Parts: sequence; structure tokens; C-alpha cells
Amino acid sequence: MVYRIGTGILSVRHMAAVGLCGFMGLGLAGCAGNGGGSEGALLRENRELRDRVLAQQEALNDASLRVATLEDENLRLGAGGAGGTGFGDMTGVTTSRNAQGEVVVAIAGDVLFSSGKVELRPGARKTLEQIARVLNSTYAANGIRVEGYTDTDPIKKSKWGTNERLSAERAMAVEDYLVKKGVKNARIYSAAFGTAKTRPSKEASRRVEIVILASAT
Repeated sequence: MVYRIGTGILSVRHMAAVGLCGFMGLGLAGCAGNGGGSEGALLRENRELRDRVLAQQEALNDASLRVATLEDENLRLGAGGAGGTGFGDMTGVTTSRNAQGEVVVAIAGDVLFSSGKVELRPGARKTLEQIARVLNSTYAANGIRVEGYTDTDPIKKSKWGTNERLSAERAMAVEDYLVKKGVKNARIYSAAFGTAKTRPSKEASRRVEIVILASAT
């Protein structure tokens, strides 16, 4: 917190320090003016001065604590919601961090694709546009890996032949759309994982994960 005085700016810490010096100066002046007073009066003035100094120190400590709290809050708000990842609340989207500390944005397959298809649903484009905005602002210097996953059901009706091929096509579809929305092609690539890392349900297993790599591009 700052206050503008004339053409200068004083912070909370500076104002508290100025006040502390002022009280000390008044106290010392009072002691010098009572040269002929009793020793008891001088002791009382000394105690009063000490109490004032302590009160000012407590006020300074409280102000410092408030400033630190506000700074932490500003950092949290600047990073956004969803555990500080910046992605906020999006339908069908969850965020987490992996063992390497990288941000993982998981998008449910049903949000992105119809069963056995690799063409993005109309509603998926809005979700990916929101994600692209965060990738281009908060994570503009990071590499990105788009990972495709499926459930364990064997491919029977679609033309993709294997779950690995289906997951690859879906990951590339997401990658291509993010590039169209401004994510630089040089910092993004896709990977197919098929039935690896399945989730407790088939619905949860069918997903695309956008991993924001810890190392900068």
C-alpha cells in the first residue's frame, strides 16, 4: 500500500518508520527539558517513551504482515484459479501437477469427440480457445505436449484399427486446433498413449491431456 504526498510516494513501512522516529524525538526532547525535575518524572517519561516505541513497532509489524498478505493474494489472483494454474473452471476440464511439477490439463474425451471420431465437436472449440489463451499468456515460454488416451475396449467399428492410432489422431486434432488459435507450432507436439494410464472408468480413460512442460522453449 502506498500514499502519494506531493510529488513523492511513501510506503506503509516508510510512514511507520517516520512515525517511530518522531515519537523518539519528542521523548528525547521532553527528557532534555526536565533537567531540573525529579528522577521519578524522568523515569516515567522514559517508560512512556518506551511504550510508545513498542506500540509503533507493533504497528509496523502489523503493517508489514498486511502488506505480505496482500502481495501473496495478488500473486494467487494473478495466477488464476484451479490451484494457481490459471485455467479457472471449464466444463469437462481438470488440472493437476505431475511428479515433475508440470501442469497437466485433462479434457474429457466426450467433451472433445463423438465415439470413435477424431473431428472436434463444436462445443470443444470454445474450450480449446480458452485453453489456448492461457497457453499464450501465462505459459508463453513453455513447451507443450498433447497426449491422447483411450479406454481398453478394442477397436471394432471405426477405421482406426488400434486404440493407439485413435489416440494419436485425437491428440493431433487438438494440437492442430491450438496452433490455429495462436500457439506456436515450434513449441507444441503430440503423443499417443492409447490404453496406457487408464482411469477407474471408461469415460475417464478417454481423454486428451495437455502437459505444460517445466522447461522453457
